[in-house]
Amino acid sequence: MTSTLDLGDAGLEELVLGELDDVERRLTDAASNADPLVQTPSRHLMDAGGKRLRPVLVMLTAHFGSGINEQVRTAAVATELTHLATLYHDDVMDDAPLRRGAPSAQHLWGNSIAILTGDLLFAKASRMVSELGPVAVRIQAEAFERLVLGQLHETIGPREGEEPVDHYLRVLADKTGSLISAAAHYGTLFSGADEAAVTASIAYGEKVGVAFQLADDVIDLVSDASTLGKEPGTDLRAGVATMPVLLLRARAAAGTLDEVGASVLRDLDSDDEDVRASTLDRLRSHPVLDETRSMARAWAADAVAELDPLPESAAKQALTAFADLLVDRLA
Repeated sequence: MTSTLDLGDAGLEELVLGELDDVERRLTDAASNADPLVQTPSRHLMDAGGKRLRPVLVMLTAHFGSGINEQVRTAAVATELTHLATLYHDDVMDDAPLRRGAPSAQHLWGNSIAILTGDLLFAKASRMVSELGPVAVRIQAEAFERLVLGQLHETIGPREGEEPVDHYLRVLADKTGSLISAAAHYGTLFSGADEAAVTASIAYGEKVGVAFQLADDVIDLVSDASTLGKEPGTDLRAGVATMPVLLLRARAAAGTLDEVGASVLRDLDSDDEDVRASTLDRLRSHPVLDETRSMARAWAADAVAELDPLPESAAKQALTAFADLLVDRLA
């Protein structure tokens, strides 16, 4: 769970951290109220902790309106439950052995239990959202649709003639940006914020979500398992080409790829663990990692720019700091 924040306003930070304790209790209740048959799997990832970025964003954007209320709290919990559900499915698709420093659900109980547990959490999140009314249901449904489409597009890959980097950025917008954008939408909607704040927050959430995932593409390669909470290079092992690899391929297509980059592309599909480790080390030191870092920072800056039409406030300052926190993890 997020235990520290630096949002530029001590009072707002204290308020949000206190609310996160309540979110944590509600998440525990939601998982514990599941059928006893699946109570342990359903609590597994929730108990492993997490950043709780989506609930934080719901609460911060609520300060463009009247602030945090019961509807805002419910939306924050529902959004995090939805996110947790996607992690169960992601770990099955990636065959990931670790998640948040603990064995993944599919590693402990098998693919079927992991998938069904994710489905159960989706259902519980949807039931919470239904209590918030038809507009909230539509926001949830649209985000869920984009989550699935993003995963499909990632799995199938770019179509003929589609530029791979552009395709990947659209995947990130759907898989990550959609739910973060929904979180920002909920906060403004249920606090009664004006239309300008709603529009700006939605656009901010979409772009900051892409920035977050680009930062994760770098962190997945450069961090060790104890820091990362999962095996480094998980996407490489699963055959998923993240931004650094796509940038290498773009250089290869343009005829500008250096020898180190060419060796990385050549060895990506190796089943030899020593070769995999060497490939990861070579990729870690390649300039495409700095290029990906720069892309993450640019998307974060674009997200903050979406807030420009809004008057200065503690909420606006906090969202600027929030975007910085997401990419400062790259330092």
